[in-house]
Amino acid sequence: MSRPSVTVDTLATGHSPRGDWKPLDDLWRAAAPSLRARSNDIHTPLSFMFAELVLEAHPEADELVTRVAILLHDSGWSRVDPAKIISEGFRGDWRTSDVRYLHEQEGCNIAREILPALGYDDEFIAKVTDIIDGHDTRLEHRSVEDAIMRDADRLWRFTPTGIGLASGWFGKTPREYREQLETGTYPELITERAREIATAELTRSVELLKLDVL
Repeated sequence: MSRPSVTVDTLATGHSPRGDWKPLDDLWRAAAPSLRARSNDIHTPLSFMFAELVLEAHPEADELVTRVAILLHDSGWSRVDPAKIISEGFRGDWRTSDVRYLHEQEGCNIAREILPALGYDDEFIAKVTDIIDGHDTRLEHRSVEDAIMRDADRLWRFTPTGIGLASGWFGKTPREYREQLETGTYPELITERAREIATAELTRSVELLKLDVL
């Protein structure tokens, strides 16, 4: 990935999302018990902020569908055997492992369980679960909302926090994981805004974690 001078608004350059959108604190509270597995209580809020940052460049997207989908996308890990999350979900052919499919299915189940009580109708819930189902295992995105959620799910990995956690999951050093980000994750990003954000975040992470040295 290229390293041009970076001016994009993102967390690494001291910016936060500016969108005037519906607060989702009630959903965060309802989902909290399902976000404790696999450090998703760290991964998910960061990915949520990246989704909002990308949404600012895509006014055509349904922001509520996107934000609810990213909030709940990995909740299903809470129903996967903890002993299998790393050994099967992050080793070998992890993209097609049974636990990957299972966490998507259970994420859809959790969405169907908690969203009705918060006032979301069946049509809205179906849009959310259509994104959650296959967000790791399906090769193609189906909508702009799906694309933004997928990009946000990857963008957190470019931060120092993401590198710190994910390098351990994949059994790599931070420097090795940086190489994975550049050669594997970055090419998977869909939107131009996400690529700009990834460049800014990784540039800052390389500086902070001394990845050109260590």
